[in-house]
Amino acid sequence: MGYGNRNRNRVGFDWILVSLYFLLCIWGWISIYAAVYNEESASIFSLDQEYGKQGLFIVGGLLIIFFTMITNYRIWTNFAPLWYALSILLLILVLFVGKKIGGARSWFGLGGFSLQPSEVGKFATALMLAFYASLPRKTMKNWRDRILGLSILGVPGILIALQPDMGSTLVYLSLIFVVYRAGMPGYYIGIVFAGVALAVAGLVLPLKTALLALGILAFLVFLFLPKQRRFLLYNAFFTTVSAAIMYGVGFVMEQILAPHQQVRIKVLLGLENDPSGAGYNTLQSLIAIGSGGWTGKGFLNGTQTKLDFVPAQSTDYIFCTVGEEWGFLGTFLLMLAFGLLIGRIIWLAERQKDNFSRFYGYGVASIFFTHWVINIGMTIGLFPTVGIPLPFFSYGGSSLWGFTLLLFIFIKLDGERQNRLS
Repeated sequence: MGYGNRNRNRVGFDWILVSLYFLLCIWGWISIYAAVYNEESASIFSLDQEYGKQGLFIVGGLLIIFFTMITNYRIWTNFAPLWYALSILLLILVLFVGKKIGGARSWFGLGGFSLQPSEVGKFATALMLAFYASLPRKTMKNWRDRILGLSILGVPGILIALQPDMGSTLVYLSLIFVVYRAGMPGYYIGIVFAGVALAVAGLVLPLKTALLALGILAFLVFLFLPKQRRFLLYNAFFTTVSAAIMYGVGFVMEQILAPHQQVRIKVLLGLENDPSGAGYNTLQSLIAIGSGGWTGKGFLNGTQTKLDFVPAQSTDYIFCTVGEEWGFLGTFLLMLAFGLLIGRIIWLAERQKDNFSRFYGYGVASIFFTHWVINIGMTIGLFPTVGIPLPFFSYGGSSLWGFTLLLFIFIKLDGERQNRLS
């Protein structure tokens, strides 16, 4: 009995995840140091430079880890609706009292620092989605469950889009993977990709041409697939929705997105060529990464970095510093580290015995995967610049603390796995 009680109170750490966390944080800190190195403030602890402040943020992250691991896990599981409500409140408030940075009203000014509620709100949305999906009789196999589940991620996504911060909106929408793993049919994911394809077609093709092609496709389906004639109303509905998407994406592009966002998307789709404007960041990024060769130019020897050719190199484009100074070898190891991190989270999520921890793990993996893919995709020209940080690497306290809390809540839940079943 005594042994059993001692075992019941033990909380385990997944040391692989913890080790990957510290590896990425320290490597990111060193990369920020290289990206904004100043000979007059050469100490990495200099608080008048970004690398000194990042060191302070890492210390803050350690306090978050300590707080997360010593508190009862029920603070996260039982009070998920409260955390979610607070995050929604902050997202509403920032629209009215937040300060604008980079054209988006996404930040609260706190003295010399800024807090971005969309970053710290990711853990709250993931918790709420896990809370809802793990309720009894919530299988996501009926319309009501699906709509409510999608609304949990849709509400903060819409509020963030109003800032506007389209990068963070995409991150929140990636949580649809949790709803899918909770039982939503896979064709919903197909509908999302189809919607993206229609949106791209609506931007690339003239509207009349796109609508004509859609009409011809609908007619061919009716003509050559007789079985589909039984679903004429459904086909008419989806054709109408598809036409609305094609029309709506043009409206959003011209009436809602900021001019700089419009140009970035047009450059990505090949509709414009602007190497000295919207395409400048990506062009310089590719030059920096390509110039690193196989093994890189060496620490603090990156010429693109030293001469400040790449804007936002300590934040959105931090991957360039790795490519230039560490070369293909460094970028491969970094990609491997992120792959291991996300793969480990998914593996641990699959072995959870309770639905809450499992679904929360899926949410954590979705968020990290989306940040990883889109951020690196921006630096190599696969995605437009949407202002999305590389987890644990990009400069910033809000993102580092948000990612730290997101990850260590899951580590806490995994460590408490046996206690929760006792």
